[in-house]
Amino acid sequence: MTDDTILCRCEDLTFGEVREWINKGYNNFEELKRVCRIGMGACQGKSCREALLKELVKVKGSSISEETTGVYRPLLKPVKLGTLARGDLDD
Repeated sequence: MTDDTILCRCEDLTFGEVREWINKGYNNFEELKRVCRIGMGACQGKSCREALLKELVKVKGSSISEETTGVYRPLLKPVKLGTLARGDLDD
C-alpha cells in the first residue's frame, strides 16, 4: 500500500501516518491506538485492525500470532447533560 492509502477510515489515518508512528517506536496495536487513535472510531477497528497487524508484521518481521490485537471495548452512547440533571431513566 502507498503512504497515501487510507488505513483507518473512521479516524482518517493513512498508511504513511501510521508508518511514521511505527518508525518513532510505537510498535504494537495498543501503543498506536493511544497515539493516533487507530481502531477507536465507530467501527472499533473492524475495518483497520487486520491491515494494521499486517503492516506491523511486515515492519517488525514478526508473525500475526505474535501480535496483540488490542482490547475490544463497547461503543458508548452520548447522554445529554439535561437528561442526567432531570434524572430521566427512560431516555
